[in-house]
Amino acid sequence: MSSVPSFSVISGAQVDSVVTGHEKEILRLVENAYRLHGEGSTNNPDSYFLLFPDRPSSRIIALPASVGGEVDVHGIKWISSFPDNVEKGIPRASAVLILNDAATGYPFACLESSIISASRTAASAGVAATALSARRPGRHQPRRVGFIGLGLIARYIHKYLKNSGFEFDRIGLHDLSASSVAGFRRHLEGVVPTRSASAVPPEIVVHEDAEELIRSSDLVVLATTASEPYLTCADAFEHGPIVLNVSLRDLSPDVITQSYNIVDDIDHCLKANTSVHLTEQREGHREFIAGTLYDVLTGTTTPPADGPVVFSPFGLGVLDLVLAKFVHDQVALRQELMAVPGFFYDLSRHG
Repeated sequence: MSSVPSFSVISGAQVDSVVTGHEKEILRLVENAYRLHGEGSTNNPDSYFLLFPDRPSSRIIALPASVGGEVDVHGIKWISSFPDNVEKGIPRASAVLILNDAATGYPFACLESSIISASRTAASAGVAATALSARRPGRHQPRRVGFIGLGLIARYIHKYLKNSGFEFDRIGLHDLSASSVAGFRRHLEGVVPTRSASAVPPEIVVHEDAEELIRSSDLVVLATTASEPYLTCADAFEHGPIVLNVSLRDLSPDVITQSYNIVDDIDHCLKANTSVHLTEQREGHREFIAGTLYDVLTGTTTPPADGPVVFSPFGLGVLDLVLAKFVHDQVALRQELMAVPGFFYDLSRHG
């Protein structure tokens, strides 16, 4: 007979204490989550958007999901994006995540989830960059990376790329905000080199023009808040970079149709006016999608050596659940779970 689980709250400070220093393990967890999803061992319904007619730039998104295998958990992430928060001096995004017991359906934990969301996004980018660069015949691992959009997600992606084994000779930066450029430069200057102390640190180059950055990069990270495409020149990508299209809406259909396109999940990514969704609407088909990251990981599809390769991840709730369950279990091992006494009340009820 199953018993009702206790209910715990896990703070952002606790989440950060688990995530920091476990980046390589999180990369493995996220890759395994993609494999479970590709094998059909997950349930990842559509995300649900709560929109506000009086403030169209803001939204709150619900991401329900279920993961089988050894993870064996259900749950939902509830994440908000209110861009006007930045002017108030607080972060744009905030999030919580609920974990539900697979046997009883009872929720057993509520976790602060902005760090989980950023970490799984960055780990997803790291897994994709590793798989795509390793499977391109005749191409070396990228040594020149360019970041367009220099906020929190870009910093996390840089950290996870380094933990994926990437070493860069040159790091290009572009952002419309001078303070964001300065902040990201400080982040880079504070990173401890993983190579020998005698190694030359990467050159940091600030670009006023986004296309100029792209032309000088082997790996491009798009982590902006753009709501519609602004990168419209397909010629800027003709040297064949890997593009991590994390912000999803930066690239025009002209760029997408000239690229080898990989997504995390086809049905999920082809909606909400993402770059690939806009392309589907224009072209009237999905033939420009080469496959999913699972296909790349399993060798079902091989990205070409020539031409740009674009990875567009809509963001799967299963990734959040896998990481949240890992965080919960680590906090439990430390005996630091903050249980809420009497959260479930009157358990003698029937029916």
